[in-house]
Amino acid sequence: METIKIGLLGCGTVGTGIIKLLTDNRHKHEHYVGRPLVVKKILVSTLDKQRDACIDPSLLTLNPSEIIQDPEIDIVVEVIGGISYAKEWVKLSLAQGKNVVTANKDLMATAGEELFLLAAEQDVDLLFEASVGGGIPIISPLKHALASNRIDKVMGIINGTTNFILTKMYQDGSDFSEVLELAKEKGYAESDPTADIEGFDAARKIAILASIAFNTRVTFDDVYVEGITSISARDIEYAKELNCTIKLVGLATEIDGHVEARVHPVLLSLSHPLAKVDDIYNAVYVEGDAVGDVMFQGLGAGAMPTASAVVSDVLQVAKNIVKGVTPRDNCSCYEKKKIVGIEDTYAQYFIRMTVADRPGVLAQIAGLLGNNAVSIDSVIQKKYCQGKADLVLITERVQDKNIKKSIEQIKHLEPVQALESLIRVEKDS
Repeated sequence: METIKIGLLGCGTVGTGIIKLLTDNRHKHEHYVGRPLVVKKILVSTLDKQRDACIDPSLLTLNPSEIIQDPEIDIVVEVIGGISYAKEWVKLSLAQGKNVVTANKDLMATAGEELFLLAAEQDVDLLFEASVGGGIPIISPLKHALASNRIDKVMGIINGTTNFILTKMYQDGSDFSEVLELAKEKGYAESDPTADIEGFDAARKIAILASIAFNTRVTFDDVYVEGITSISARDIEYAKELNCTIKLVGLATEIDGHVEARVHPVLLSLSHPLAKVDDIYNAVYVEGDAVGDVMFQGLGAGAMPTASAVVSDVLQVAKNIVKGVTPRDNCSCYEKKKIVGIEDTYAQYFIRMTVADRPGVLAQIAGLLGNNAVSIDSVIQKKYCQGKADLVLITERVQDKNIKKSIEQIKHLEPVQALESLIRVEKDS
C-alpha cells in the first residue's frame, strides 16, 4: 500500500515523543487515515547523541534539504523551536508544496500571516494545534466545533511553569524566589525562566488564540504583558482573605468590534472555573454566544502531550492527502479589527500599600482616587508594625489609564511609604 511519508525537523524530547507515538499506534493511525504513515528522514543537530531506541539512526540527517527537497516527503513536521531557522525551513517546505505541521508558538505568533499566505498559494495545509496548550485540544475546537458561535472571551492559564509557582506559593505560603528554585529542580522551569515568569510565553499563546477566536490578526506585539516576579507571599495571604487565588492569565475579549489581548496576574475568585487549575496544568476558558461557557483542561507541555497534538494534526493532513481534498484549515483571520491599547481597557484592581498608621490616611487616598474617577469596592486595613499599616483596596471596574494616573499620584502622598502591588481582579466567570 502507498505510504504517507513524513520528514521531521528536530528530534528533541517532543520529536522523540512524536516518533514513539507514530510507532506505538501505527495500526490505529493506518486505519484512521487509510494508508500507513512512515517517517522517512529526521533532521538533527548532531549524529553522535545517544537517542531513544525508537529512533532509527539511518533516518538521521544534518542537512534540512534532504527533507525539504525530497519529492517523496508529503508532510514536514517542525519541532526545532525558535524563529529564525524554523521560519526559513517552514517557508521553504511550503514553497515546495509540502504540508507543514508545527508546534512552534513563537513562529505562529509572529509570522503566522506570512506563512498562511504561502500555504494558501501552494494549496497545502499548515496546522499548529500543539503551539498552544500542549496536549489540550483548543485550536481545532475554536476553528471547527465552536465555529457557529460568536466568541466573546478567551481566558486561560497557559503556562505551566508560572502556574506551578503560584500554586506552591498559595499552598505553602512560600516566596516567589524560593518556589522558582524548586521549579528549576523539578524541571518545570528553564535555567533562564524569563520567557515564562515575565509572561512572554503566555503572550504568544494568547495572540494565537485571539486571532482564531475573533477572526482578526493579533500578534505577540499586540499583547500587553506583565509577569509574576512582583507577586509576594503577602499578596497571596490577602487573596485568601478575599476568597481568591492569584493566577497568571492570558485574556482576550471582543467588545463592539474591538479586541483586547493581555497577559498578567489576576486575583481570581475561587468560584471561577480556572481557580482550581493547579500545578503544571493548563486550561482555556471560552465564552460563546450560543454554547455558553466551556473549558478545556490538561497538561500544557511535555513530550507526549505535545506529541499527541502534533500527531493528531499529522493524521488530519494525511487524511486530506488520501481523500484529495482542499486543505480544510486555511487562515481564519479574514477581518481587520482594532486592537485596544491597555490604557483603554477596564478592570477591577487590587491595590496593596504600606501607609502611616494614623487617622485620615484612607480618606486622603480615597479622595485622590475619586478625583480620578476611581471608586472603591472594599477595604482591608491592618496594623503592619509600629507606626505602619497594610492598606488593601479593591476598586470598582475602572479604566486602566485612570488607575495608573491615580497610582502615580498616590506614590507621592506623604503617608504612603510603599506601593507594594497592583493586580487586576476577575471575580466572576
